[in-house]
Amino acid sequence: MKQTGGHGQYGVCFIDIEPMARSTGFEFVDKIRGGAIPNQFVVSVEKGVRKALEEGVLAGYPVVDIRVLLVDGKYHEVDSSDIAFQIAASMAFKEAATTAGLLLLEPIMDLSVRVPEEQMGDIIGDLNAKRGRILGMEAQGDGTTVVQAQVPQAEVLRYASDLRSVTGGRGTFAMTFSHYEEVAPHVADRVIAEAKHQKAEAASR
Repeated sequence: MKQTGGHGQYGVCFIDIEPMARSTGFEFVDKIRGGAIPNQFVVSVEKGVRKALEEGVLAGYPVVDIRVLLVDGKYHEVDSSDIAFQIAASMAFKEAATTAGLLLLEPIMDLSVRVPEEQMGDIIGDLNAKRGRILGMEAQGDGTTVVQAQVPQAEVLRYASDLRSVTGGRGTFAMTFSHYEEVAPHVADRVIAEAKHQKAEAASR
């Protein structure tokens, strides 16, 4: 529950949050009964929650796969406004999400790399160093091998350059998005710490 005070800025909302299955996005459920909040302010609550989702809670990354239930609230005939309920909802969501124990997710890419057979060991070693998972290898009958792997996107942002360095320009690759996965705790701690540091630096300028 959050309330903003002052003339023209009164809004109270009570929300619950629930996890959803991976890659299902966001769902907003209006469970208000008895007109505790008029419909136009229910819309304001959803807008505030969506803004909070986009701004994120962990390291400023968007929040996904979550259900938000608006269960109760209060309004004032004169002092309530759209912006008041947006602010109240955003604050309520961030408070609830902070105590809920959110997980930091990262995009995982499907990666297919074709290299000369004699360089396969170097490629596998490089992918392992990038936190990759080797899914399979297949000889092509022409002296090359295709390596199938899944790798965090953060590790392959410069993969064209990395592959060229490892193979001397003799390798090719194709990459597509696969899914999101929980970030390893030690990596998540580093990412969150870096984000907090950058935010503090920006605020001090």
